[in-house]
Amino acid sequence: MDDKAQDSIHLSGRDRRTLRALGHHLKPVVLVGREGITSALIRSAGQALSAHELIKVKLGQNCPLAKKEAARQLADQCGAALVQLIGKTVLLYRPNPDLDDEKRISGISVG
Repeated sequence: MDDKAQDSIHLSGRDRRTLRALGHHLKPVVLVGREGITSALIRSAGQALSAHELIKVKLGQNCPLAKKEAARQLADQCGAALVQLIGKTVLLYRPNPDLDDEKRISGISVG
């Protein structure tokens, strides 16, 4: 995704807290391995974000990038907001207005 998509996702402190609480019980759906951040990984993360809006990504032991760099790159390339980085687990959020209302995360003001 381009930089304009990333620039449009700004979360307030309250929104971040809400998303961290919602993401606490999620299992990682994407694993970054020794190849690092590839186009296939970006595609997979993008599909997961489109389906769920909020996902966890696990940075594997063999990931060639530093965890902060990998988290930033992944968020930028997916057009998502980096909600949290704890250890080697990244929490990403990207709203999807096309999702059914019952599947969308409500109460988050993206500006």
